[in-house]
Amino acid sequence: MRYFHKLRNKFHCLIVNIDKLWSLVPQEAKDKATKDNIPLIDITQFGYFKVMGKGVLPENQPVAVKVKLVSKTAEKKIKEAGGAVVLTA
Repeated sequence: MRYFHKLRNKFHCLIVNIDKLWSLVPQEAKDKATKDNIPLIDITQFGYFKVMGKGVLPENQPVAVKVKLVSKTAEKKIKEAGGAVVLTA
């Protein structure tokens, strides 16, 4: 029996944990970051599509994350730090 055009990893997407998010922010955006001026990180520019909730964000550093998929724990931790999650299609 043959299966033509079989897609084994149909739902595979690269992930990043929230403890690695702050390392994706450019240095000039880190220097300008305040409570009123939070940096926006577009995860898809770095090749990731999903944010998972392992780890912690740096305290007193909120961040806005533009992402396709996000886990419940990651969204909760980002919002507790004062940041925001922007979902894209």
